[in-house]
Amino acid sequence: MITDAEIQTALPALGPGNTAVITGAASGIGLAAARRLALMGMKIVLADIGGARLDDASRAVSAIAGGDAVLAVATDVSKADEVDLLAERAFGAFGDVSLLMNNAGVGNNPGKPWENRDAWKRLLDINFWGVVHGVEAFAPRMLASAKPGLIINTGSKQGITTPPGNLAYNVSKAGVKTYTEGLAHALRNEPGAHLAAHLLIPGFTFTGLTEGATEKPAGAWTGEQVVDFMLEYLTRGDFYILCPDNEAARPLDEKRMAWAIGDIIENRPALSRWHPDYKEPFAAYMKQ
Repeated sequence: MITDAEIQTALPALGPGNTAVITGAASGIGLAAARRLALMGMKIVLADIGGARLDDASRAVSAIAGGDAVLAVATDVSKADEVDLLAERAFGAFGDVSLLMNNAGVGNNPGKPWENRDAWKRLLDINFWGVVHGVEAFAPRMLASAKPGLIINTGSKQGITTPPGNLAYNVSKAGVKTYTEGLAHALRNEPGAHLAAHLLIPGFTFTGLTEGATEKPAGAWTGEQVVDFMLEYLTRGDFYILCPDNEAARPLDEKRMAWAIGDIIENRPALSRWHPDYKEPFAAYMKQ
């Protein structure tokens, strides 16, 4: 396993004493990232909906980093003004921010494409617009610092293969993927910029979003496993950090993704993997 020293040599933004801001930090991947980065000597700003979970997370991370190195800010990322305030408090408390992890998300399924407009808007406001709000609030100052920095946006394989089941979630994560690709392009063409964007693509992960599960399913990774994998692949410079899990290794994910883009190339029906006429062709393809 890669050591902290190797990570911090490859990624100066994650150096001791630097500041990480993490949204959705009260549980799951966000809390795992906060703990891990605190162990690496970073100052941590935890952002999440206010309440007992955020308070508990703040105490847990403070036990690692020390209370003076941790700031918890109750934040609804769907509201631009609250994310702007998060930025003001983070920069005010610790100075420059070198890592922004836009990780906050919800998975509540609002249903069919023609149902529950308000629930659709709420999910998209958090999962997609929360990322945009984070970039708007932090990127200009991170660029102005002229120091090495990272923006990591949490996407999903469901934003790439878009399986039936939770269309609103798929739409939000497809938006995060496209937005982060465009962000990475814009940053690498920004004169003098030392700020890079990356897309984290977790596999099956046991988090607060795992529906109907009170204990980690055997097939799922923990948030800690995702964060360890993310840090290792960040050191390689990967933009797409495609995580496996205990059910799907990378080759399986690659075949599913290749089939999904093949729907366009081959002019197959939308989501042909789940179309009855393509059940056998898809099974045969997966055996190749």
